[in-house]
Amino acid sequence: MAEKKEGDNSQQHQEDVPKKEDSRDCKTKADDCKSKELKHEHKDNAAEAVCEVETSNSNVGTEPSLDNGKTSTLLTSTEKHISIHTQFEGLEKLVDLNGAGRKACPLCPEEKFKACYSHKLRRHLQNLHWKVYAEFEGHRMCICHLPCRQLKPGLSGDQLSSRLVAHYHCVVCSVTIARKTDMISHLKRHVNKGETEASYTGATDVPFEIEAPAGQAYEVMKELGTNVQLLPNHNTPQKSDTYFNRKMKINRQLVFCSLAVLGEERSPLECLDAFGATGIMGLQWAKHLRRAVKVTINDINEACVKMIRENCHLNHMRVEGSRGSRHTDAEGQEPEEDPIATVEVTKMDASVIMHLRPFDYIHLDPFGTAVNYLDAAFRNVRNLGIVSVTSTDTGSLYSKSLNVTLRHYGCQIVRTEYYKELAARMVMGTVARAAARCNKGIEVLLAVALEHFVLVVVRVLRGPSQADESVKKIRQLIHCQWCEERVFLKAGSMVEENLYRQLPCNCHESMPGKTAVELGPLWAGSLFNTGFLRRMLYEASQHGMDDILPLVKTLICESECTTLKQFSVHSPTSHVSQEECGVVIKTSQRVEDASSSKRKSSEEAGNVLKRQKSEAPLEHPPFYYSIHRHSIRGMNMPKLNKFLQYLTEAGFRVSRTHFDPTGVRTDATLAQFKSVLSKYSVPTYTTTQTGSHAVGADEVSRKTE
Repeated sequence: MAEKKEGDNSQQHQEDVPKKEDSRDCKTKADDCKSKELKHEHKDNAAEAVCEVETSNSNVGTEPSLDNGKTSTLLTSTEKHISIHTQFEGLEKLVDLNGAGRKACPLCPEEKFKACYSHKLRRHLQNLHWKVYAEFEGHRMCICHLPCRQLKPGLSGDQLSSRLVAHYHCVVCSVTIARKTDMISHLKRHVNKGETEASYTGATDVPFEIEAPAGQAYEVMKELGTNVQLLPNHNTPQKSDTYFNRKMKINRQLVFCSLAVLGEERSPLECLDAFGATGIMGLQWAKHLRRAVKVTINDINEACVKMIRENCHLNHMRVEGSRGSRHTDAEGQEPEEDPIATVEVTKMDASVIMHLRPFDYIHLDPFGTAVNYLDAAFRNVRNLGIVSVTSTDTGSLYSKSLNVTLRHYGCQIVRTEYYKELAARMVMGTVARAAARCNKGIEVLLAVALEHFVLVVVRVLRGPSQADESVKKIRQLIHCQWCEERVFLKAGSMVEENLYRQLPCNCHESMPGKTAVELGPLWAGSLFNTGFLRRMLYEASQHGMDDILPLVKTLICESECTTLKQFSVHSPTSHVSQEECGVVIKTSQRVEDASSSKRKSSEEAGNVLKRQKSEAPLEHPPFYYSIHRHSIRGMNMPKLNKFLQYLTEAGFRVSRTHFDPTGVRTDATLAQFKSVLSKYSVPTYTTTQTGSHAVGADEVSRKTE
């Protein structure tokens, strides 16, 4: 009976602990917290050395909470630190704030914050921890004051003070970092490596468990509503066959919008993604355009083909073989009973499949240059079809490897202020020559050159006469190396001494020796198509592609050579017949009568095409000038938007350019550009003889007035 009575007393004492805690209990609780965090310290240090996320639950130990046996909320498939939460309620759940008595902070030691009542503890959690955070992918990494970090002793042998113990726990790899700026830089490195929280939370959407070869685990990434499996080393082409670049998201969205615009002219479209890799681009086509397209994803690598088929099953799509037969699983059963789309997956060389079959839309995106596949692409592409080419060899395109540029593109170039547009015109000239060899011409629809790639989209016009018209737009460029003035060489043979007369500048008269160089051959025609870009803007807004809307709006203004204030992006985008680079194309009225109108067939679209050279729109001026490159020393130049207004008032066509954020596309010469710039520039600082008083630029201007 005595033993039973003692057991009842101990049980009653344990039940009374949450209601009332004395200082000894708080101290014991804090010691328990320290011991638990020290156990967690070894895992944090290991994660800091390796800097990789462990995907198996067997290697990740469970971390108990400080709320008297209550476990913290799991944010992802792997347990994160108690200082990482998505909502403030998750931080409150660490402590029972509704209970009576004093309670200790779960993220602070006892010597820093003593136990207090619930209302004071709630303010402490909100002001000190919840508002002092580093955010990443919707998760807040609140500041933690627990002794999680192993501090190094100082010169005197003692450790640092407790005020330097504050740190953050990484949501990806659980490493502890003291400064918030260092944590932001650390998270950016995770993003560059493809190790983001979204890839782990997205793995919960997979309806089945996937095993990767060699004991690795697949990551599932979601882009534009499409799920794809990725290997852990997917961002390194030398280590992974299924290469995936997250920075090419803008490129994939631009290509998707161009295909969606073509889908309004003919249906169904036979489109080809010649280099599938993970198949993300072709899967996006099939998932969003459905029956309007017949998607073929090709890759020569066996691992890539296997990955593409698994990604098709992951997105509930039916897979067809190269001869139209359905692809089945290993058990011989269909992957989906009611697939949302059908995708054909082939394994062959890109040139072979383009030689064997005709397509309406072909996208080339190899790792590097695409010049080796242009002849095969233009061989069987249908009339009025579209060929899009993505070149990622920025070293040779942006004048860093001139010998490789001459070998691949046959062009002589130098480093200029307009090097990005020079690269786009160089690729366009190579595409035009490849199309002309197949007796086909091109009409340029889009040319974009960003940091990581150069994208060109052209419409194919069949016939030798169309090929002749395209080849005539390939010319040499005369570039002045002193003032960087440039002009395309006129058609016809020229003597070398007369090259300087083509330039509007007088550098050859004032400077000794040769000042101009001959670059090219380059595409001298237009780089944009206003009607096509307007329809791309509509497709981007319809499919929720907010990332490329500012870029497409800039391209529309650049194609018309006008400022954004003069151009209304909400103008009607549907026309019964609209002109694109001299070609009139009848399209259906989409904005108001999208439900009642029918898409034109390919035969009807071919009958309504007419050439109207006399009514061709005025092309935008080639190249641009950088306002910082031609600024005057000792003068404060005006704001860029103000300067655009000044050039417009002077009677010149002017617009911004996507190639350079400080660039101005205008039909004014460099001398006229500099004259307007110097007219509206003010001195940075001027001293006048008013005793020993120094007068600023604003004061001088007021006195002169």
